[in-house]
Amino acid sequence: MEFIKEPWPWYVSGPCIAIVMFLLLYFGRTFGMSSNLRTLCAIGGAGKHTEFFKFDWKSQRWNLVVVLGAFIGGFIAHHFLSNPVDINLSESTIKDLNELGFKNAGQSLLPPELFDWNNILSLKGLSILIVGGFFVGFGTRYAGGCTSGHAITGLSSLQLPSLIAVIGFFMGGLLMIHLIYPIIF
Repeated sequence: MEFIKEPWPWYVSGPCIAIVMFLLLYFGRTFGMSSNLRTLCAIGGAGKHTEFFKFDWKSQRWNLVVVLGAFIGGFIAHHFLSNPVDINLSESTIKDLNELGFKNAGQSLLPPELFDWNNILSLKGLSILIVGGFFVGFGTRYAGGCTSGHAITGLSSLQLPSLIAVIGFFMGGLLMIHLIYPIIF
């Protein structure tokens, strides 16, 4: 079976996201991955140790479909919708990535300089994962939600705190790549 291996155009994917958001808002639900992780921790018994996880997780079971959909969607996208050709990057981007230590920039969405098992399982790689995981978890809790929750649900329902959070996410990403990343790598 041959599928079209091109990204969906904005005029298809945008309305699909809008329909999903309308349905969630209509039924009084919100979207975000961090709430799913909270539910999974509560199911696993984290509420016995931390007050944050003591809530009626059974009312959030519907939201776990998002986690299942992320796994199934990722599988389908990788195996059936991925285009194996190089990523179309500008020459200046390739030059900048080469200066940061990325060989063969644009040939993979997961560059081996970051995602190779030897790099991940090194002391430096594990340290970065642990510290980064802590910051992401802390930031998600402090901001009252994750990037997908604020950027998709919060902005679509015109919430000012979500706009502030999304601006903060982008500023943090810019600071990371331009100031912190060159120091770490």
